Formats: sequence, C-alpha cells, structure tokens
Amino acid sequence: MKMKVNGKVWLVGAGPGDAGLLTIKGKQLLESADIILYDALISTEIMSLIPSETEKINVGKRAANHKASQDEINRLLLEQAWLGKKVVRLKGGDPFVFGRGGEELELLVENQIPFEIVPGITSAVAAPAFAGIPITHRDFTSSFHVITGHAQFGHAQFGHAQTGGNGKIAFDALVKLEGTLVFLMGISNMQMICEGLQAAGMDKEMPAAVVERGTCAKQRKVVATIGTLCVEAQKAHIQTPAIILVGRVCTLADQFTWAEKRILGGKQYITTRPQRRSSQLTEKLRNLGAQVIEMPAIRTACICKNEQLQKCLYEIGTQEFTEEWLVLTSPTGVILLWEEMQRMHFDIRNLWKNGSCIKFAAIGSATAQELQVRGIIPDIVPDTYCAEDLGKKLAVAVDKRARVNLLRAKEGSALLFPPLLEAQIRYRDIPIYETQLAENTLLTEQVIELLRAGEIDAVTFTSASTVRGFVQMIESEIKKEVNAGLGSAEAEGGLVDYRKLSAVCIGEQTAAEARKYHMKIHIAKEATIDSMVTLLSEL
Repeated sequence: MKMKVNGKVWLVGAGPGDAGLLTIKGKQLLESADIILYDALISTEIMSLIPSETEKINVGKRAANHKASQDEINRLLLEQAWLGKKVVRLKGGDPFVFGRGGEELELLVENQIPFEIVPGITSAVAAPAFAGIPITHRDFTSSFHVITGHAQFGHAQFGHAQTGGNGKIAFDALVKLEGTLVFLMGISNMQMICEGLQAAGMDKEMPAAVVERGTCAKQRKVVATIGTLCVEAQKAHIQTPAIILVGRVCTLADQFTWAEKRILGGKQYITTRPQRRSSQLTEKLRNLGAQVIEMPAIRTACICKNEQLQKCLYEIGTQEFTEEWLVLTSPTGVILLWEEMQRMHFDIRNLWKNGSCIKFAAIGSATAQELQVRGIIPDIVPDTYCAEDLGKKLAVAVDKRARVNLLRAKEGSALLFPPLLEAQIRYRDIPIYETQLAENTLLTEQVIELLRAGEIDAVTFTSASTVRGFVQMIESEIKKEVNAGLGSAEAEGGLVDYRKLSAVCIGEQTAAEARKYHMKIHIAKEATIDSMVTLLSEL
C-alpha cells in the first residue's frame, strides 16, 4: 500500500507592494508553487511575477468585504497540503506582523503538516522609509512601536480602548514611551487615535503623518500634527491602505524626500513582451523608480520537428550558390534556432563543411547581440531596425547568385519581401516559431481595474503582435464581464478607453497597430530597449 505523502505550506510575506522589496526566497516560491492563496492587498506588480498557469485563490479580507473567513483560509491550507501540493500563503507585509500568521499555523501543526515562514518587509518600516521618515533618529527618539489601529474604540475610554482581539490600546503608556508610534490599519479610526493620544497627555502639536499605499507608484503622504492630521487627511482624500505615524521624526519628511525624486518615481507601466524577453526592459524601468507590471501579451512557441528548418540547414553548401545567408529577425529567433539545433544534434560547424560562404544578417542590435553571444558577428545590421530596411540592406549586399534563408516568426512582416523580389534575389521564408496569445485571467482583471482607474501611465509595445495580444486579452475579459450579467450600464461604463492610453512603441510598424485602437502614440527614436526607456524618461 502506497503511503500518502502530504504537501507543505509556506507563509510568505510579500512586503508592502514594491516588487523590489520581495525577498529572493519569496520570489522563488512564487515561481515554483502549485497553488497560491493570496491577500487582497498584494500589488498587481507582485501578482505579475506569478506564472499564469499557477492555481491562485483570492482569500483577501478588507473592511466589510471578506473573500474568505479566517477559518476557511486555515481549512483551505490544510486541504491543499493534504493533496500533496506545494502551497504558498502569500500575505501582505510580514506574516507575523498583524498578519494572523500564527492562527494559520495552528491547524497545520495540529495535523502535522510541514511548513516554513518566509518573513516579509512590513509596511511599518517600509512605508515611512519611502516617505522620507526615519522611524528612529538619535536626535528625536531611540524606539518605535507598532500598534494595530483596527480597533473598536469606546467613546471616552481612550486610555484602554479595545482592539479587534483581546488586546487594549493603552494610550497613556504609549505617550510615556516617547517613541515613534506606527498605527497599522487605522485610517477609519484616525480621529479616535489622535484624540486618544491627546486625552492621554500628548501635545496636540506633536508631528504626525499618514502614508497611503507606501512603496507603490501611487504613494501619497500628508504631514501635519495630531491636532490637524484628520482634517488634512480628509482634504487629501486619503484612503486605505495607509499607515499613521506619530512622532517628532515626521518633521524630517520633506528634508529626506527621495522616492518622488527618482526619474520615474510615481509612475506605473505595463510591459507586454514575452516572458523570456521582458526582464531587461523591466529592470531598467524599475532602476529609475517605476513600478512595472509584467503582462506578456504574446508567447513564442517553437515549431517542433521543423522539416523546413532541417532541410535548410542540411542543404547549405550542397548546391551551387556563391553565398548562403541566414537572416534572423528577432532575439527570440536566435535563441530558438540554437535550441532547435541542439534538439536536432546539429553541429553548427556543419554549415561550413563543404567550404560554403555563410553570412548572417540581424534585424537590429538586440538580435545582433544574441548572435555575438554565440560567437557570430552579423555581416549586416540595418541602421533602422525594421523589416523593410533589412530587406533593402540585403537587396544591396547580397550577390545575385546567392540564396537568402529568412529564419523568423510564422507571422513575420511581409515588408521584408519586396526589396528582395525587386533585386531578383532567391530566398526561402522559413518559420522557426510562432506567436500565440498569452492568457492570464487574474492579472488581466487586475490590469483592467487599474486602466479604468487611470493608474497606468503607459503601456510598452515592442511589436505589432504585442499590441494585438494586449487588446485581445483586455477585450476577452470585458466580454466575460458582459456575459456574466453585470448589466449593460455597468459593462458599458467599464469599457477601457484606449484613447487615454499612452502607448510607447519601439518602432513605426508597432505604432501603426496601436493607432488602430486610437491610443496616444509615442515612438522611440531607435528600435531599442534603451531608446524606449529614454523616451519614457522624457515623457
């Protein structure tokens, strides 16, 4: 009889929202988990790091809107572990800082389910840091204290107000500590907190601050005193999630402001490149302070058992051509070509075995770089990185008795052909991969919400197919909303207005596709990632 093997549970702290603050171990677990139970406040940027095929369950709890009760969450963790799965419980901030992590472990321990804790950076320290407020400073205070502000306060008993659990907020004790006070989840009780501190003897002129959506692109802060904070926060329409800070260190907020000063600080972008190609652009944008949601609109699939490619490679040098050209039109094409040659056990030295004159062409610098990594410096790279200019360059450089092998996407641009036809150059169009529409329902739903709220500053497109894929993903989810019976008024009101969407395009062909949807077009000066980053910085 086969023994039943239980799975394992990891309680992972996602941090306050900025993907750069997610721990390395946390990211590894997101990429390898079988199922993820996530909170409502996990940022879309972090959610975009989870593979689309991973099973995900929203168990988030917000005020008056609970997806699942705590008992239901505990039971789900146990049941999924019993099924032998690798279970990640993804929690905002740190699991043990008012995250009810201890409660979620009790049932696991009782049933002898193995588990690990992966701490996360709590908003209690991260949000103040991003707001320029050091929670300790030798000239002001040597301690800080984190208190839950999610409490049921009495009308006048501020000195010992009841919290949501068994604890009490002893304002008189907090005032005597003379440290920085950090109240989490306390926006709805801000007035009672400020009044409670004053009633316990704190000067109404004590500096205070509120930081909304700390570390995220749309972070905001209000600095005042405990006597004026409520009024100033209301004027600014501060919403949850936010933290309240009380202490003299709040006066340093303006002096130490830094997050907003970054070149792309406060900006939130979407990248649509295929997963394996998105990291370079994402990293450059994040290094400049942007929050980046990776939303691959297409994926590339190698054409396996590619008889056309095999015929091409084995025929080179066996026929009477003065030259044989291998033309690559994307970095993906280079990568997949080499992977396919490995599967075929094709030794690249065979290309030259009959003394053939083999030459390479690349559509742009990124494609050329992928070739150079593999020891090949292309003979041709056009000045303008597009199919038409590559075709023109080949038409001039290629000998009339040569043959050109176009190794590219199945849906590649037809603009490559006319210059070759006009120059009467023989060529073979050999698809080595095809692009497919990517699917990620949960991420797309979250992105639609951000688009409707006007919280996306730009979407980057590196090909016409990424534009088509992005629009198809959005439209597919909106259609599901309509079919789900949300009502025509709500459905119509929820349509995404592409006219308000800034589309940062790598070239004119990509821009032409974006124009079909009436997007606000911005075209990089050069068809490179660096040029796109420069354009976003200028915008």
